[in-house]
Amino acid sequence: MTVNKRKKNSRQRGKTTHGWGAKKKHRGAGNRGGRGMAGSGKRADQKKPSILKEYGNTYFGKFGFKIPQKIKKQIKEINISTIENSKSFTAKKEGDFYIINLDSQGYTKLLSKGKPTRKYKITCKSFSKKAIEKIHAAGGETIKCS
Repeated sequence: MTVNKRKKNSRQRGKTTHGWGAKKKHRGAGNRGGRGMAGSGKRADQKKPSILKEYGNTYFGKFGFKIPQKIKKQIKEINISTIENSKSFTAKKEGDFYIINLDSQGYTKLLSKGKPTRKYKITCKSFSKKAIEKIHAAGGETIKCS
């Protein structure tokens, strides 16, 4: 017949040291041989075979360095629909064309979401293929600047 045994920590309540002897003995990680994988045997052979078995040969030693990643160029894009609907875009009208310089407003790419209702002359660093098609279909022009 099995007997339900109370948890050890509940039996230790009221006892100052919880079974560790003097008060000082159960402080810090020094008493348990360090924290985490300490004592894993880099300099001596305490647990080296079992660690090599579990993690392989790459657990110990130095293995070069990682090259810092280059900072990617930030692309700030905008859709045709935003240009159509937004009041913040002031387009100058010259003849039939509405002229917008996206480059001067901080945008680097024009995307194709939306439908242009006017003839635009848009200056930008890059355009998506569909955006170029839509603007040309509406009778506008796209000008790439570097």
